[in-house]
Amino acid sequence: MNDFRKTAQEMLEFIRISPTCFHAVANIGRMLEAAGFQQLQEKEEWKLEKGGRYYTERNDSSVIAFVIPEKEVGIRGFHMAAAHSDSPCFKIKEKPELTVEEHYLRLNTEKYGGMILSTWLDRPLSVAGRLAVKNGNGIEGRLVNIDRDLCVIPNVAIHMNREMNKGVEYNPQVDLLPLLADVTFDAHDAQTASENAEEQPETVEKPTLAALAAETAGVDAETILGEDLFLYTRQEGKMIGAKGEFVLSPRLDDLQSAFALTKAFTESTPAEYINLCAVFDNEEVGSGTRQGADSTFLEDTLQRITEGLQEGHSTYLRWVADSFLISADNAHAVHPNHPEKADPANRPYLNGGIVIKYHGSQKYTTDGISAARMKDYCERAKVPYQTYANRSDIAGGSTLGNISTAHVSVSSVDIGLPQLAMHSAVETAGMKDTEYAVRALKEFWGE
Repeated sequence: MNDFRKTAQEMLEFIRISPTCFHAVANIGRMLEAAGFQQLQEKEEWKLEKGGRYYTERNDSSVIAFVIPEKEVGIRGFHMAAAHSDSPCFKIKEKPELTVEEHYLRLNTEKYGGMILSTWLDRPLSVAGRLAVKNGNGIEGRLVNIDRDLCVIPNVAIHMNREMNKGVEYNPQVDLLPLLADVTFDAHDAQTASENAEEQPETVEKPTLAALAAETAGVDAETILGEDLFLYTRQEGKMIGAKGEFVLSPRLDDLQSAFALTKAFTESTPAEYINLCAVFDNEEVGSGTRQGADSTFLEDTLQRITEGLQEGHSTYLRWVADSFLISADNAHAVHPNHPEKADPANRPYLNGGIVIKYHGSQKYTTDGISAARMKDYCERAKVPYQTYANRSDIAGGSTLGNISTAHVSVSSVDIGLPQLAMHSAVETAGMKDTEYAVRALKEFWGE
């Protein structure tokens, strides 16, 4: 049980320090480098060695790592697993500050992904992401996290909407803009000080998001030429339940899987396959970016690995033909208050192990052969597994597997870790399941 709790606590700490996709990828990079991985730049030539451990990033928000087997001959293909670094949240727009009646300063935001909007109200929030900073003649990306309780999206009092508990349709431009500051907060003190000094009051400088971000990042606000900033909830992950059997945390979808993949990957040594771990950005908005699963990132990397090992295109095609992909994106557990929402037979539960996901229209790539392979890895690792399918009258979501295999045609299985309240600001999962995933993935990556 100690291994389960230790892994769950490590996962929660990883999520705590990863408020955005940029921070998640930076932290994955730190885990990789601690395990002896060397970073490669896409714009440079790659010189690869047998037994080498490498990784490369794109846009600071996606990362692919790979390990070359030690043996000189006989590489059979690629053993790949993928997760995603982004989670549904609010993205901060350009020209982010909106003033209300010369008193309140709000942030101008928009939805990123399919959110449960109500879960973001009346809780401490902050801002994190990436700044584009002018540095000499170039532009430098700089991570920023305003690591304190900063803003809130306040509800309307029930006295002003007596029908609230019958359901509210939130308008993102009206109801969901976070309150950042009271622009008159120092005005009285400034006025009093001025009167005592028998001087006219000075103009009170309004607080600005740019100033806060610049101060946090240690740069001058004037050098910030662009930004990718997001709201995140300040609630830290916890173990809850009568015996601590659940975890409650933001961004479990899909940082729980991303952490499990990275931990298993860094603790594995390949035998006959090139091991590869990918964490893509922008899954929650369709993956259609240069750093998403629907980009050339994976295919480009596989071809460059082949070339870096002085092999030709025919070898690449042979390796792809004998490759396997595990697409890891969290799965819906049976809900304790709404068990009727689940399929009559395929009913995953928290702490029940890895979920193998099926979909008749191939939103999930699992077929009989790929499912059998995943079950075999679980059984060899002595890890329980479960199955998931949507109710036939409820449409489900999509994920990384079928998008990735449209670019690299390999056998693939879609899996996830069971959770409740997917796409809420705070989600619930099983304490044991992260460790289950690590064990099964290490079995996969040990071949």
